[in-house]
Amino acid sequence: MDKKQLSILTAEINYQILEIDKIISKIDERKRDFTHESRSLESLAYQFHNLYCAFEDLFKMVAKFFENVIEDERRYHIELLKRMMINIEGVRPPLISKELASSLDDFRAFRHFFRHAYSYEIDNKKIGLLIERFEIIKKRYKEDISNFFKLLKID
Repeated sequence: MDKKQLSILTAEINYQILEIDKIISKIDERKRDFTHESRSLESLAYQFHNLYCAFEDLFKMVAKFFENVIEDERRYHIELLKRMMINIEGVRPPLISKELASSLDDFRAFRHFFRHAYSYEIDNKKIGLLIERFEIIKKRYKEDISNFFKLLKID
């Protein structure tokens, strides 16, 4: 692997981690204010949407760098998520664990709903489940990315 290109990837990933951290802080704020009123529900839902988008941007960076092309455009989002949890022998280690991928998959599905839910109410039970999954994501993602860097021999 070209050291210069790997340095660029590392910088991009670290920048994206900062973006994810900003969204996590907003979610933590909104969680404290969470009520079943539509305004706080919508605000939290919007940040959940943003969180998955930020992770997907991270996944795209890694996939692009390692030329992990996803062929099936209809299943692009789920295939990209799955691709990030697998080891591709001779190419790259997994970026995230299966546990993290499972929690992120709930956010992927929610993001799809959120983008297309023009006439639907946001279910506060679903938001409650996502809050639980959010805690897993918050605890795991930096550890997973750190493991990815270690396996690539990046400190």
